[in-house]
Amino acid sequence: HGRVAMAAFVGFCVQSNGIVIPGQLTTSGITYADIAAAGGPGDQWDALPTWAKVQIICAVGFLEVIGELSPVIEANGEKHYVKGGKPGYYPPFSGFFNEQYWPHPLPLNLYDPFNFMKNASPEKKAKGLVAEINNGRLAMIGIMGFCAASKVPGSVPGLQFITPYAGEPMGPFSEIDSALPMVTGMLELFKQ
Repeated sequence: HGRVAMAAFVGFCVQSNGIVIPGQLTTSGITYADIAAAGGPGDQWDALPTWAKVQIICAVGFLEVIGELSPVIEANGEKHYVKGGKPGYYPPFSGFFNEQYWPHPLPLNLYDPFNFMKNASPEKKAKGLVAEINNGRLAMIGIMGFCAASKVPGSVPGLQFITPYAGEPMGPFSEIDSALPMVTGMLELFKQ
């Protein structure tokens, strides 16, 4: 959760400051700048085409499944965390994953992509783990503060500069996505 929160926190900061990569998001001509022009991060998410949202959710789901697959974890010499393994361990893309599940090699891993920690001492790794856990906790507080401040302006002291968001921050889809199954029902629940 901490790693995801850190990515979300950084993403919120980047999107809030109008940092945009050049180019087109879709073949129909929607650019990243078009999405950024929608407003704050919540509005930008709502402005994404439905299938872009579905792709993002599926990609994150895929990474989650890989991180939970016992055969992948065990092939890397570890156990699943509920079976006595290390909490927070994410299997590398090299080795078993590349050979069994992926049609081409993936050169970088999610954890330590440039092998900076490969030869680190156990003490340095332990210190880094504590720092990562603490940063993750702060990021969780931070991203929820950003969400609260965008939904209820003035609710978080010091975050009055956050762009207000009129949508539903805990609902991944909006009215423009109502062609997807179950979205209409989800939206009705939020109105109650």
